[in-house]
Amino acid sequence: MQQPTHDGLVARSLASVWHPCTQMKRHEAQPPVAIARAQGPWLYDTAGKRYLDAISSWWVNLFGHSHPHIQAALTDQLARLDHVMLAGFTHAPVVELSERLGALTGLGHAFYGSDGAAATEIALKMSAHYWRNTGRPAKSRFVGLAGGYHGETVGALAVTDIAIFREAYAPLVRLADTVPSPDARGAAPGETAEDVARHAAAALEAWLEEHHATTAALIVEPLVQCAAGMALHDPEYLRLARALCSRYDVHLVVDEIAVGFARTGTMFAHQRAGIQPDFICLSKGLTGGTLPLSAVLTTDAVYAAFYDDDVARGFLHSHSYTGNPLACRAALATLELFDQLDALNANTALAQRIDAACAPLSRHPRVRHARHLGMIWAWDVDTPFPDFSRRYHRHAMARGLVLRPIGNTLYAMPPYVLDEEAVQRLASGALDALNATLLEETS
Repeated sequence: MQQPTHDGLVARSLASVWHPCTQMKRHEAQPPVAIARAQGPWLYDTAGKRYLDAISSWWVNLFGHSHPHIQAALTDQLARLDHVMLAGFTHAPVVELSERLGALTGLGHAFYGSDGAAATEIALKMSAHYWRNTGRPAKSRFVGLAGGYHGETVGALAVTDIAIFREAYAPLVRLADTVPSPDARGAAPGETAEDVARHAAAALEAWLEEHHATTAALIVEPLVQCAAGMALHDPEYLRLARALCSRYDVHLVVDEIAVGFARTGTMFAHQRAGIQPDFICLSKGLTGGTLPLSAVLTTDAVYAAFYDDDVARGFLHSHSYTGNPLACRAALATLELFDQLDALNANTALAQRIDAACAPLSRHPRVRHARHLGMIWAWDVDTPFPDFSRRYHRHAMARGLVLRPIGNTLYAMPPYVLDEEAVQRLASGALDALNATLLEETS
């Protein structure tokens, strides 16, 4: 097949594709980049230029693009079974994946969706339906953290507290309530991140005391609120939130869509706090960045509340590709790589190298709140530019580096396979792009 030219493919894309999370008019000034192939942490455009994928293609790619182990598993599975509906049927990949996820989390009976927002909706529906099935239908409301992000479908928007995503759809959304975030950046002089966590938990306690009778679940992004600018919080908040949810008979839903699969240093972020949630939402890294798949895991007690002769008491949620064999096989291959590569320990060593290489960026005079957890780095930039993100992204791309700040927060969430060249490209390119962006203030 003849490879289209870069400019030709970009023009065709702009004429036919509506790109996500994008004001399309901006592509008049900065067209999309046409990618032809990817290998390891690198993306290659149709003109042959390579880019370090320092945000793992929206946080999904764990072990690099085109990993041979995942490719081999997909090729084998494609020759056996590409798809069968999961209503009335089952297959080895979905059973084995469910067993593996259950062993890793202590929760079972995995329910599958297509993406992170779908996982959020599944968990919320399942929680509210549980209370209905157990004779407490008034418990149908939800509460989340200020600045929380859990997806952009209508149900997920209800618990997403980022105005730009939901204001246009406000008439469609049944908004959840919000309680203060334990974002450690909110610490007053002399306070620690744990102090902030305790203050936020006290606010949650006051809210639950008043509203627990109508509240189905609290949903949180454990340890890192990514879309809020990589807002980190102390694990103490999760421990206190777990205790409060148990006391007030409210489900705890942990949204591990972005932070699961070793992003925070442990396999799952909530495990750093030593807690057990009632629901876990997974997606993004679940298939290593190859195919769309999400999963919701829950307790035996929740599952038992739906187990009945009455069909209406069952969880009647579905989509055509639920538990797709190819996606499940890719997820199994990804989990196998954690064992084969001793990924958790390897990531600890890699993170130390990245941290050291990024020290000049962390010390930059215009950087505030430099922070790092596991394989996530973030730096708040003191800048007058309301469009800092767009300006920075342009300079980073010119240096062969894919970095897309969230507001004025520059962050990196790279794959787990960076060699020394890639580490240096990330560190030096991120710093150079920042200086180039700041120079525009005087031009």
